[in-house]
Amino acid sequence: MSRVDQVKTNFTAGELAPEMLGRADLRAWQNGAQRLRNVFIHPTGGVTRRSGLRYIHTAKGPGRLIAFEFNTEQTYLLVLTEGKAEVLAGGAVRAEFDTPWSAAQLGQINWTQSADTLLVVHPQVPPQKITRTSHSDWSILPWQFAARDGVSHQPFHKFAAEEATLTPAATTGSFKVEASADVFTEAMVGTRLRIGGKQVVIDSLLSAREAMVTAQEELSGTEATTDWEEQAFSERRGWPVSVCFHQDRLVIGGSHSLPNRLWLSKSADLFNFDQGTGLDDEAIEFPILSDQVNAIRAVFSGRHLQVFTSGAEWTVSGEPLTPMNLQLRRQTRVGSPLDRTVPPCDVDGATIFVSRAGGELREFLYTDVEQAYQATDLSMLARHLMLRPVEIDYDAPSRLLHVVREDGAIATVTNYRAEAVTAWSLLQTDGGVRSIACLAEEVYLLVERVGRYGLPVFLVERFEAALNTDSALTGRVAVPTDRWQGLEHLEGRRVRVVGDGSDMGEAVVSGGAITLDQPVREVEIGLPFRHEVWPLPPAVESAGGPGRPTQLRLVQVVFRLLETSALTVDTGRGATELPLRRMGEEGLLDGPLPRITGDVPVRALGWQRQAVAPLWRVGQDTPLPCTILSVTTQMKVS
Repeated sequence: MSRVDQVKTNFTAGELAPEMLGRADLRAWQNGAQRLRNVFIHPTGGVTRRSGLRYIHTAKGPGRLIAFEFNTEQTYLLVLTEGKAEVLAGGAVRAEFDTPWSAAQLGQINWTQSADTLLVVHPQVPPQKITRTSHSDWSILPWQFAARDGVSHQPFHKFAAEEATLTPAATTGSFKVEASADVFTEAMVGTRLRIGGKQVVIDSLLSAREAMVTAQEELSGTEATTDWEEQAFSERRGWPVSVCFHQDRLVIGGSHSLPNRLWLSKSADLFNFDQGTGLDDEAIEFPILSDQVNAIRAVFSGRHLQVFTSGAEWTVSGEPLTPMNLQLRRQTRVGSPLDRTVPPCDVDGATIFVSRAGGELREFLYTDVEQAYQATDLSMLARHLMLRPVEIDYDAPSRLLHVVREDGAIATVTNYRAEAVTAWSLLQTDGGVRSIACLAEEVYLLVERVGRYGLPVFLVERFEAALNTDSALTGRVAVPTDRWQGLEHLEGRRVRVVGDGSDMGEAVVSGGAITLDQPVREVEIGLPFRHEVWPLPPAVESAGGPGRPTQLRLVQVVFRLLETSALTVDTGRGATELPLRRMGEEGLLDGPLPRITGDVPVRALGWQRQAVAPLWRVGQDTPLPCTILSVTTQMKVS
């Protein structure tokens, strides 16, 4: 029998997948954990109970959140729901307007922002421009392509067979156009055709081969011609799939009928897609052609223009981009999801995107060694946490990348490339997270919870470091009171109360209020959540070589804590809350609980023979701060 001391100095490998339980030879084993729930992993190595969620607003239903940052002092949160948009700033609704998207369509929208304008696209809805005029004055209108003298500078394309011809009956005014094939449908009324480079507008249909049109320019003749096109975006052909700004151009990636095509506007003329004669500043249009389908799912402005398709990742380069020097290169073959839109996001110069299968989070990054982009899998060691992601966003100040899953949980990865930190944990709440938006230094969630009469409600909430409960509100009064109101959003729910810095147990909200057993000056009231930290099984040398010995006895665990008010540990004999609290006379709390910084030892008894069971577990729902910096384990091995 021998004594072994092991020091776990950090958790920078995060939670590892169950398939990794046999890989004690990896460096990630030393820095990993078997289970991390509702904790944030610091880039420096420690784990802390995650921030609670402050209740902000009750949304009108399921939807999507969009961050809108006009400048450093004026930031807004757009809450898009069925046919509606609410603009939140400072925790209050500043504006509200109608939108054209259904709740089902919100999962496929894509957007980009420039100054006071937000462009939003969906393949089945005309693209919209949301404009901020003032703090409380917002508007939404369909895009208007640049036009002059009745001529629209929008993209055109010939969808009919190449040999199909059009024969105009005149060159000016209103006249009939005859086609050699069935090319006209009722959905085309009001759309534009370009015949020999000149535009006409369809006024009405006479048949599938005949239409009445009005010329916007004088046509060159009345002969039958194959040189004709119809507008690329319309009710019949669908609308743009993705959009971004790059090198002072508006970039449109794909549409319902042209899924693999890219359009770049004229330089500094964002809604002008006139290709002209191919001068350097004129618009650019081209398809992505390869040996596989490449339906464009997102376009992203990074080091180069990045194009994420259903089957591969491409870059469009050129300094600057012009019709003559443009270069299109396929970089990797991962692909992006087709059934939902998960916009990529930037993390320290790398573009993070979700793979087509949904089980991988990839880091699209240019490498000087290869002189090309690589798509490293960030979720390789924690694949079990990547379950059908629906949204991703990055909290830069905390270096936390949040991945909202379809089941409502958030897989969060602490990403710090300079120190090779990729640490996963899972965040859960009572209900399910449906959308996320990181705005400046704040992270907002749209959370579906159980409301009054058991009906679902959708609440806008915000991570707040000072809170330890969810959907929480705080209050403070000069004279202590035992009755606290304003909790209508939690009507009928059992909540947890922190009063004057101490855990006061549970209460039930009735009539939007609760009554406490004793009066307090300051409270936090919200839904409880439980955080858990389980280590990996110890890897020690035994007679049979490295690995878990047949018999092992935990002697003592020493936790190094930082500003911790509560710690509950199970060493195999049941959970025990460590005596970090201070009591006054008659068992009443004597002021707020202290926050302990330092080493706290926990003794243990009994032999363990379960090779994959952790030697200790931290698991608590006490709504008080808890941060573990390192853990020293003392064992006896047989």
